[in-house]
Amino acid sequence: MSRALMPNLLTPQDLNPNWEWRDRLPAWGHTSVDFERRIDHDRLRRYRLARTRQSLQASNAGSLLLFDVNNIRYVSATKIGEWERDKMCRFCLLTGDDSPYVWDFGSAAVHHKRHSDWLEPDHCLAGVVGMRGTIPPEFGLMKKYAKMIAQLIRDAGMADMPVGVDYAETAMFHALQEEGIKVVDGQQIMLAAREIKNWDEIQLLTQAAAMVDGVYHMIYEELKPGVRENDIVALSNKLLYEMGSDDVEAINAISGERCNPHPHNFTDRLIRPGDQCFFDILQSYQGYRTCYYRTFNVGRATPAQNDAYVKAREWIDASIAMIKPGVTTDKVAEVWPTAESLGFPNEDAAFGLQFGHGLGLALHERPIISRAVSLEHPMEIQTGMVFALETYCPAADGYSAARIEEEVVVTETGCEVISLFPAEELPIANRY
Repeated sequence: MSRALMPNLLTPQDLNPNWEWRDRLPAWGHTSVDFERRIDHDRLRRYRLARTRQSLQASNAGSLLLFDVNNIRYVSATKIGEWERDKMCRFCLLTGDDSPYVWDFGSAAVHHKRHSDWLEPDHCLAGVVGMRGTIPPEFGLMKKYAKMIAQLIRDAGMADMPVGVDYAETAMFHALQEEGIKVVDGQQIMLAAREIKNWDEIQLLTQAAAMVDGVYHMIYEELKPGVRENDIVALSNKLLYEMGSDDVEAINAISGERCNPHPHNFTDRLIRPGDQCFFDILQSYQGYRTCYYRTFNVGRATPAQNDAYVKAREWIDASIAMIKPGVTTDKVAEVWPTAESLGFPNEDAAFGLQFGHGLGLALHERPIISRAVSLEHPMEIQTGMVFALETYCPAADGYSAARIEEEVVVTETGCEVISLFPAEELPIANRY
């Protein structure tokens, strides 16, 4: 039996990220072929489980109980559809060196037994707890599964150690405590595991970014007076799903006087000549996310709009230049303007405008880079991190604004940008 089918028999080699830093990072085709080494899914699954076990061993916990679907996918490589993201209907248990248990939604557990041969069949279980309270706690499911989980933890010899839980319904926390389980913050354990991406994760993130490159070219061609923000959102969704996206999480489409302050949404506003417009495309390919802003002007641009774009570009270029292993996030945040200099009362009010955040199976992973948090709580940038850097500059006209975001992979010597739609200068769509 291959090691891919024996998830509890990992070796130190499974922690090897297998990076290949050479030339430009490739963005492979999306199918498997015999003539190129593309994504090695068995290697990806073993790496993620090995990283989780390593992080668990470095903590004070002996087990992990996971309800966050990103963590469940990272540990078990199971996914049943984007509809489950906010349902809290699935859970996963990892105890010490044992292979993961997955309780899934009804027949999904049977599917895993048949098709997910990297899992142990008797660890694929049907089960559900509260579904965000729609199944009342008095029905007894919380208590039932808390007892089962506690027994599995005792069987694994971990009863005397805390259990890391990422998040759960309040009633589930009470049920676990009634079974004598001491709960600690498991989300921090999982985020630590997920910080460093292996070569396969980096390839999936690059493939996802390449999809958005194409969407921005479409937007550049379609952006003109009479088109609505939601028309661009609809066209972008269509193209992304045609290219293989498994989830278009959100698309911000913001134009004209809606640019300042930044509302983080889209409407049915009609695009007008001279509008400054910016977009953010948040989608995933095989679970791996993009967060990728671009700004355009429609037909023409004013000096104030150009000036805002130039400043946003300068700020993002300055932060990209800082990215290399060993640099701490406070040094990156320091190159960005203060909130007060942009007219905000404090850094909390400007949070997310000059910003960096990890990308992976979730939109926001480590590191988080912001003047609001990084100046006092810096973390070290490491090889293999992948994150997005985004800047925002309001224009002097009082309503326009520029927003740029680049996705970067931290290499051994610096970083490489994988968001490649041209943004060195302000693009003018359908120039007059």
